[in-house]
Amino acid sequence: MKTTVNEIRNTFLNYFAKNGHKIIPSSSLVPNNDPTLMFTNSGMVQFKNIFTGNETAPYKRATTSQKSVRAGGKHNDLDSVGYDVRHHTFFEMLGNFSFGDYFKEEAIAYAWELVTKEFCLPKDKLAVTVFHTDEVSRNIWRKVSGLPEDRIIGIKTKDNFWQMGDTGPCGYCSEIFYDHGEHVWGGLPGTPEEDGDRWIEIWNLVFDEFEDLPDGSRIDLKQKCIDTGMGLERISAILQGVHSNYEIDLFQNLIGEIANIANSDPKGKLQSSHNVIADHLRSSAFLIADGVLPSNEGRGYVLRRIMRRAMRHIHLLGVNEPMMYKLLPALQKEMGEAYPELYNAEALIKDTIKTEEERFIKTMDRGLKLLDEETANLKAGDILDGETAFKLYDTYGFPLDLTQDALKIKEISVDTEGFNVAMERQKAEARKNWAGSGDTGTDKIWFELQDKLGGTEFLGYTTLKADCQVTALVQDNQEVNEINSGKFFLIANQTPFYGEMGGQVGDKGKIYGKDLEIEVTDTKKKLDGLYVHVCNLIKGNIKTGATATFEVDKQTRNAIEGNHTVTHLLHKALQLKYGKSVTQKGSMVAAERMRFDIAYNKQIPENEIRDLENEVNRMIRANHKVETKIMSQEDAINSGAMALFGEKYGNEVRVVCVGDGLSTELCGGTHVRQTGDIGYFNIVSESAIAAGVRRLECVTGEMAEKYNQDIEDKLHRVGQCLKASFGDIEARISQLLEEKKDLETKLFELKKKFVSNKAADNPNNFENINGIKFVGKILENITSKELKAFVDEIKAQYPDNLVVSLFSINEDKVSVVIGVSQDLTSKLSAVDIIKSIAPLVGAQGGGGRPDMAQTGGADTSQLDKAVEAIRQFVKK
Repeated sequence: MKTTVNEIRNTFLNYFAKNGHKIIPSSSLVPNNDPTLMFTNSGMVQFKNIFTGNETAPYKRATTSQKSVRAGGKHNDLDSVGYDVRHHTFFEMLGNFSFGDYFKEEAIAYAWELVTKEFCLPKDKLAVTVFHTDEVSRNIWRKVSGLPEDRIIGIKTKDNFWQMGDTGPCGYCSEIFYDHGEHVWGGLPGTPEEDGDRWIEIWNLVFDEFEDLPDGSRIDLKQKCIDTGMGLERISAILQGVHSNYEIDLFQNLIGEIANIANSDPKGKLQSSHNVIADHLRSSAFLIADGVLPSNEGRGYVLRRIMRRAMRHIHLLGVNEPMMYKLLPALQKEMGEAYPELYNAEALIKDTIKTEEERFIKTMDRGLKLLDEETANLKAGDILDGETAFKLYDTYGFPLDLTQDALKIKEISVDTEGFNVAMERQKAEARKNWAGSGDTGTDKIWFELQDKLGGTEFLGYTTLKADCQVTALVQDNQEVNEINSGKFFLIANQTPFYGEMGGQVGDKGKIYGKDLEIEVTDTKKKLDGLYVHVCNLIKGNIKTGATATFEVDKQTRNAIEGNHTVTHLLHKALQLKYGKSVTQKGSMVAAERMRFDIAYNKQIPENEIRDLENEVNRMIRANHKVETKIMSQEDAINSGAMALFGEKYGNEVRVVCVGDGLSTELCGGTHVRQTGDIGYFNIVSESAIAAGVRRLECVTGEMAEKYNQDIEDKLHRVGQCLKASFGDIEARISQLLEEKKDLETKLFELKKKFVSNKAADNPNNFENINGIKFVGKILENITSKELKAFVDEIKAQYPDNLVVSLFSINEDKVSVVIGVSQDLTSKLSAVDIIKSIAPLVGAQGGGGRPDMAQTGGADTSQLDKAVEAIRQFVKK
């Protein structure tokens, strides 16, 4: 069966859609529901809370082609990538899922029908494995497939017991293997030759029926689920009749473009380099599109390692300029239809990769040169010491795996223990900085409460005040029935309080009733729709089941709404000015201010800041209507609504529309009714917070008025000090600066004249030392620059037979300048004189020319000795 990767993906998804499964888009590579994972590494990650029963979905069956990365943490394939035919950092995982609907029998039947009928794989080329005690699955395979007993193999190892990570869903699994033929070495699973490449796993069917908890215990899942995973690249290799994943059409097209740009032979001795570059291009582009940027910690560090590994292999091809970013169009051609984020984030991907290439090229040559020097006397089987490996990392940005990869071809290994000792401090810091994507310690109680109570109905889009019933109280991380004092958390059946989400802070306000007063200092949104009020009991007590009035602080909420709507306007203004590649990377919307982080590689100059302010204020003055629509996610995206990559949206989404198509974004926040309600907008500051990310700090409404009023008040006070009207301040300051400059010039001339006259206003002011005119003076509050000018002035008046030495004490420091007339320089050098007295002023030495030299120090106690020392030097 000859077909393209894109056709194979569609065949899989359409088969399961035909069998009642909903096609769900791939989730972000950055998991937002699992703190134990660095990257999404399988199709089931986005469904974890559904599997555990802590969330419900509007469908019981789903199918996906999930973007996945295995390059960090427990699931790490990086070292093998490029050197074998199977492993990748980025891959697509095809999967079908059942959430309490069908189980083993249907899952096995679907799998067998798909591989034998849709993909037309011959039965005699297939074998399956089951966990050795899982007789249920074994019997189903017998019935469904008719495979002989020696092709239904019981496995005792963890290969047939699947775990997502240290915690999470797990269960028995059954794997389908394909036979590449007798010409390839290897044997069936469970045989001594199982590690060969003849029999290759193509599909893993996981029967999730347990959950591993952080305390090490294992419990039954609330509902039995199916989670399957088929590597798109592997099945494509089989269906296209090739042995290596890198020979499928997708990779061959990428590798062809690499060879074209690099003018290289993709089948030559550097074939593995072409494979590495093609693989790492995919992971780099998709990680950047999902909001990961290269850095020195966490996910960004792993991305940087991947990118630099690819860049080293580009260097091996003989390319010494940025090239990786030029490959993006080829990747878009192959995968852009299935993953439009490759187009939406095109500018960000290109700019990020190119910037990283330019940065790394500057240090790579030096790093590789050092590596060659350190290994010049090493031979195959030798070990590079860990300190040198660490130096490469610390000085040249070479991760350990990059050094190992560079030495792999020479069969030289690295002393990783020595490297780890040198790296210990940095690793400890990295572990401290890595916080994952959630807090497992506090999530448990909210999962339990949501399971018991369900979600909270949010009323705050239409009202700021409502009577609500208390459904749960939590104090000291324990659920309680009554609160009599202190701080605590409160959950109700409904609430007008907005829970912190999407960058918008939680509402503040009060809860009150008869003999009851509670201050609400914050509101959090936990899990899927559980609103948690952060409370402080002021008066009375509160019990579960009680009814009270919940009232949001109106002034604070109104200010928050103005700041939230203005983020949409600013986003629009930025894209109008710089293009759609400028996308939101984060935001914080509070009452007093808002900040907006964007993907942009340059500092925004002041004149362009003013342009953005003017554009946003024009939108505000136009008083555009702000409307909210409830739509399906698919319809919203198709209508042109902007969605933020990495955000998790439900089946139904809120779409905030400003004006007639001015701005349309998926957003669950609260907003003004009309843009005129915002009042006024100012950008207070602009700064860089990460590579390729700028931050704008802004104010609106009353805070913007206060910001401008404060500036006006300061200017009025400045005007009063200058005795100038408001409109004349600038001219008055310019006038004063000119006057100051003129006075400084006149003062300098007066000082110079005073010193020169004092030194030489009559012959008696000179000492005569063996016929040489000598001046030695100690002055105060004269700068070294002025001192030099004074010496020049005296020398100009008395050009012959003169030695002049001037000292000045200024701000507890000594400056010394010595001048010698040109006719004496053959026997008296100013440099020699200055060096002879330097220790007396606390200086290490001095410098200059034979006719002029200077020094300076901090010792003011021996200046008379210094003058006398010069006098004696002249006498010699």
